[in-house]
This record gives sequence, structure tokens and C-alpha cells, in this order.
Amino acid sequence: MTAAELAALVGRRFAGGEYTIAHWENALLTDCTGRGPMTGDLAHPIVLFHVPIQGAGTSIAELFELGGADGRAGSVTLLGYDWEYLRPLHEQCAYRVDGRIVAAERTNDDQGRPAHDDIAFSIELVEPGGELAARVTNRWRFIR
Repeated sequence: MTAAELAALVGRRFAGGEYTIAHWENALLTDCTGRGPMTGDLAHPIVLFHVPIQGAGTSIAELFELGGADGRAGSVTLLGYDWEYLRPLHEQCAYRVDGRIVAAERTNDDQGRPAHDDIAFSIELVEPGGELAARVTNRWRFIR
């Protein structure tokens, strides 16, 4: 990927869509954390690992492809997840999910060759009434 192609990723929107957290899904994810069920229909925060990506109409595979990952071990590194909970998340609530790439930056080595590309994407979950419930911003490094 050229530097211009990388820069052109910024602003690219995902298909978007809707996602409803099922009770069984919340129960399994909560169990994985080793804690008991949340009260009522509250969704465990762990849902933010996959709900935003699936709800935005994308996948880990597509995100790897956008970043030009070549599949070799260590070619993609997680730089961070920022999870903003603005409202409690609930089971059986149909969230509108929208996301886009918010940053893309190349770092070159001492010889001017591409060393790695850092790409960040942000995805929002919006309640049916229009209130922003959560925002996830993920930053990944693609080693060249």
C-alpha cells in the first residue's frame, strides 16, 4: 500500500447496520469473564470486543485486509482499545452501529522504507431513541 492509499483510508465508512445483543450471547460472554450474570438485562462490557465490529458491517478479516496485513505471525499489533460507555448497554436493544477509519499514519525506518502503519477506527452504538450509548476506538499497528 502506498502512503497515498494509506492516507485515503481516513474517513472511510463501514457499511453500518444494527445489532441486538442476545441474552445467550451476553450470558456466554459474562461467563468467560468468570463473574456471575449482570442484573436485569444489562450487557457485560466485554460485548464491546465484537459487537461494534459486527454491527458496523465489517469483520476482523476486512480490517486486516484494509491495513494490508499479510498473515504472517506478528504482522498486526494491538496499540489500544478505548471504550467509552455513555449509557448502559442492554440485551434485546437494537443499536444502530456506525463506524469509520479515523486515523492512518505511516512510520518509515532509518533508510526511508515503510516500517509500520498505524490505523485507528471508531465505531458508535446508538440507542433507538438516538442517544449515543457507546463508542469504541481501536488502534492497530501493521508491521511492514
